[in-house]
Amino acid sequence: MKARNYKNELAEAVAYFWKKRTVQSEKQGEASGTKDAGNRSSVTGGAQLDGFIELFAKIARDSGLTDSEIHMKETTLPGYYRPTKEWDLVLYADGDLIASVEFKSHIGPSFGNNFNNRVEEALGSATDLRTAYREGAMKQSIKPWMGYFMLLEDHPKSATPVKVREPYFPVLPDFKEASYQRRYVEFCRRLVLEGLYDSACLLFSAESTGRSGDFTEPSTGLDFIQFSASFIGAITAFIQNRDMRR
Repeated sequence: MKARNYKNELAEAVAYFWKKRTVQSEKQGEASGTKDAGNRSSVTGGAQLDGFIELFAKIARDSGLTDSEIHMKETTLPGYYRPTKEWDLVLYADGDLIASVEFKSHIGPSFGNNFNNRVEEALGSATDLRTAYREGAMKQSIKPWMGYFMLLEDHPKSATPVKVREPYFPVLPDFKEASYQRRYVEFCRRLVLEGLYDSACLLFSAESTGRSGDFTEPSTGLDFIQFSASFIGAITAFIQNRDMRR
């Protein structure tokens, strides 16, 4: 039987993201009489990424896990450098952590303000959980799979090359005169290359067309198909291993 690619469901999640963002921004303005500076209301409102989280919960269910093994709430996991960290989606069964996934978005027009924050968050989360696993915080037969999912607004300011300050040493060539779109491609690629995450997915979507579910995938190594295939592979490996132990 041919495997599903879930592209229609992914488009629906993209559309949900933009529509939810619009609704939250409008409600914030109605409540206060003024809108937050920049896009803070859409950032602080939450729930915009729920469509993506629920899509991967569905993929996990279709791959053989039960609802009781798929967690979108109560997703606290132990850390090494801090006591705990909340993840967006956790797959947990029979005392084993199967997978954890972080879902993020970055919306303009001020892309420079949050890019470094996103990088530091992702690096910290991955390092914290992987080290906690190494130190035995999670009794585990299969190493937990970790995924990073990012939706970046396709905007003229995210596509424009950005100058960097180099007062002492030159920056690495891939970042020289790179747009934020290019920076995110390199960032997500290196997360996987360095083994911090098992897979990463990067989507670009413009607000004007995103409400209809439109998006682009800037790199074949960071596309949805490979990300979901890696996710499904981790679940399949866990189920097969569990069946062998029984």
